Amino acid sequence: SERWKRSWRELFDTHSLAHNRRAIRKIEVSKEGDGAYAIVDIDTLWIDREGREDHWKGRVCKVYSKVGDEWKMTMHTGVLDYSFVVQSVP
Repeated sequence: SERWKRSWRELFDTHSLAHNRRAIRKIEVSKEGDGAYAIVDIDTLWIDREGREDHWKGRVCKVYSKVGDEWKMTMHTGVLDYSFVVQSVP
């Protein structure tokens, strides 16, 4: 959409991409083969013209649907920072 294009264009016009690291942690495809999700750890560092850093680091979930022969991302979570330990509930 035009809104997303404008937003990304503004980011690239005002920031430099210092690094963009990705590590796929899990991919799960539906038994029907028409949907999937991926868990990805990201580490993306943007630096604006004044030298201020905007660091996107954490875990995201990307959801996909199969359309014809192509996979299309339909949504994703924002960056989730799992810097705490989750304990099991009995």
